[in-house]
Amino acid sequence: MKNLISNKICKVTVLISTLFLNFSTVKGQEKISLDEDWKFHFGHAANPDKDFDYSKTALLHKSNVFATTVVNPKFVDTTWKKINIPHDWVVELPFVKSEQVEMDSHGYKPVGGAYPETSIGWYRKHFNVDKSKSNKRFELQFDGIYRNAEIWLNGFYVGTNFSGYVGNAYDVSDYINFDGDNVIVIRVDATQYEGWFYEGAGIYRHAWLNITDKIFIPNDGIFVHSEVKGKNATVTVETTVQNNNLKNANCSVLSYITDRNGKILATTSEQKIALGIRKDITVKQKVNINNAQLWSLENPYLYKVVSVVKFGNQIIHQTKTRFGIKTVKFDGKEGFFLNGKSIKIQGTNNHQDHAGVGSALPDYLQYYRIKLLKEMGSNAYRASHNAPTPELLEACDSLGMLVLDEQRLLNSSPEYIDQFKRLLKRDRNHASVFLWSIGNEEQNIQGNEYGKRIAQTLLAIQEDLDPTRTSTYAADMANDFKGVNEVIPIRGFNYREYAVADYHRDHPNQPLLGTEMGSTVTTRGIYEKDAIRAYVPDQDITHPWWASKAETWWKLAAENKFWLGGFVWTGFDYRGEPTPYKWPNISSHFGILDVCGFPKNIYYYYKSWWTNEDILHISPHWNWPEKVGQPIDVWVNSNADEVELFLNGKSLGKKTMERNSHLQWNVNYEVGTLEAIGYKKGKKLTSKVETTGTPYKVVLSPDKTILTADGKDATVINISITDEKGREVPVADNMVKFYLSGDAKIIGVGNGDPSSHEPDQCADGAWQRSAFNGKCQVILQAGKSSGTIQFEAKANGLQSATLNLKLIQ
Repeated sequence: MKNLISNKICKVTVLISTLFLNFSTVKGQEKISLDEDWKFHFGHAANPDKDFDYSKTALLHKSNVFATTVVNPKFVDTTWKKINIPHDWVVELPFVKSEQVEMDSHGYKPVGGAYPETSIGWYRKHFNVDKSKSNKRFELQFDGIYRNAEIWLNGFYVGTNFSGYVGNAYDVSDYINFDGDNVIVIRVDATQYEGWFYEGAGIYRHAWLNITDKIFIPNDGIFVHSEVKGKNATVTVETTVQNNNLKNANCSVLSYITDRNGKILATTSEQKIALGIRKDITVKQKVNINNAQLWSLENPYLYKVVSVVKFGNQIIHQTKTRFGIKTVKFDGKEGFFLNGKSIKIQGTNNHQDHAGVGSALPDYLQYYRIKLLKEMGSNAYRASHNAPTPELLEACDSLGMLVLDEQRLLNSSPEYIDQFKRLLKRDRNHASVFLWSIGNEEQNIQGNEYGKRIAQTLLAIQEDLDPTRTSTYAADMANDFKGVNEVIPIRGFNYREYAVADYHRDHPNQPLLGTEMGSTVTTRGIYEKDAIRAYVPDQDITHPWWASKAETWWKLAAENKFWLGGFVWTGFDYRGEPTPYKWPNISSHFGILDVCGFPKNIYYYYKSWWTNEDILHISPHWNWPEKVGQPIDVWVNSNADEVELFLNGKSLGKKTMERNSHLQWNVNYEVGTLEAIGYKKGKKLTSKVETTGTPYKVVLSPDKTILTADGKDATVINISITDEKGREVPVADNMVKFYLSGDAKIIGVGNGDPSSHEPDQCADGAWQRSAFNGKCQVILQAGKSSGTIQFEAKANGLQSATLNLKLIQ
């Protein structure tokens, strides 16, 4: 009997191992990147003659348009601009002073209905498909196009994706040309905004050609979820299989789970199914995982499920999905629990743009930004106010960051229900997603019956497609229990922190979350309000009328169990919404980090109370030659028990640090060294700021120096200006020029100055950027050839800097 059992185990192991080895080599199954070698040209929203006769030519009167039109595969596009995607055409445009509605909130870039000549973009791409694949299914997948994208393939109209944030996929099997060029043509219309912030325009996320058998697992056709009992977990895999053959088909389905290293842990039985013509079936299968490793903030452990479709003994389709096993609990009185552990949500809101590249971020930048937020102590990310890019969620899965995933609008029309369904099905397998949001600040409907009914419809859809999670809604309402708030499971507060305790008193069982909190406005390295240059002081003192200081909201959230926690507005500065100013201000001041990711002083407030690290930070800098003998307001952010401040060795007094607060001294300025000495549970901490010399050299600080030679990998190079002793000069504004040799390219530059009108995309390869308060940034992207890249930064009168980076295959 023992040998018989061993033989059965051996046979199962061999079968599963064979399946696993075949995963990447299923014949005819491919996911091909379409990111390279596109052509781009502006159209015109108001002049058909400059829009390739779009509104004058009948493009929809026949199924296949082979007139002399831009969608004709033979149309000559050799003079069009060559680009790769992701591509944001708006980041390349100049800043324009204008009183047009919404121009300030979109960063004073000439896009929208008032700028017809730069609000329509045409894209074309040529590719070939081998005739040997003529029996396969072909699908075009676009992860994100901003916005209202009309798509043709080989003259056939494929579809229109209205949303600028939720991608879509299209079966184009009937339109593939196996005897020559295939040509994709896309018209992107950004004349209408979706948000009130910088949104960019164009194909700003990845594009793919998916090739499968005609019996296949659709995009988002896997839903994997788990139930934890003690140390073990039951994992349910729901696999949808579709038949696009012209006759009925029989096949079988199975799934198996592997650990992060590929070791097979469990497998389902092989289940046979019968599929009608162009029909689909969803199969639910369960497996048990013993001693399950739970996904957590500290250990974001990811398993893989491999789902297999077989036709007879042949594997015809496989997918691999990463997932995490975790438990989540929201309690109206006790707060939030992850895997049974009480955790305060220390979150940030964020839009999706970054210095230099706008909304077209290379995947690496998603990881870079999440890493910076984690280093600050943040444990949660709200994708405000739209579906995030898939790579952002992958970064959060891998690095251990919770995500509040948000629907663009509180709307239950067929269009927005379809967008919501696509969002849910696309993102429900991500371990990082712990909560959905059905909308944000719909002031006209959130407090009435319209809002209530719409919310109930969306909540029912969420419960159907993802019963493992629940939802919130970001309401800018005080102690109001009407409309959406009557039915939403988790009450979200946008500001109004003063009303949270009263709301809890009246509704003690409804969990409460600060969906938007804080909104202190600061400019990195600036310490006086400057209405001419549109700067605000870099301390926790200035906020709009509807917001609060960091200390105000965080003390309430930290000290009351019934607060689940909250999300600060915002983690990073972003383009547009330049509160409290307008022109020349073209970027927000809300970020804890600026648009490059350089920390502001408020960063150290949050890091003091959001981490267990020893923090002792002094501000402002100590370069004030014009203020000798005048009082300087000195702040210390720390989690020490007490701090003593010294100026040139002379004590200015010792103070006790109140939890979730900061310390201040009024110090008459004199050149020299300002030093803080803190004590934390008997441990001595020290920090100082010094009066620096004049700018002397350029210093380069790369995030990484080894890149994958795949044409996609990237790195951030931070540049600082230092004096002769190597101390960063906090007021330096030198113009720095950048030179590059080797197979790589610069794709963007920035400096965090919210009023800078310097280009983020420099023409003709003449890359440069001025330092802003001692810093600027370059984003560099790898080519495809292994070897060495040399990067050099020069500034007139300063010692230059050179950096060697490696490209490896």
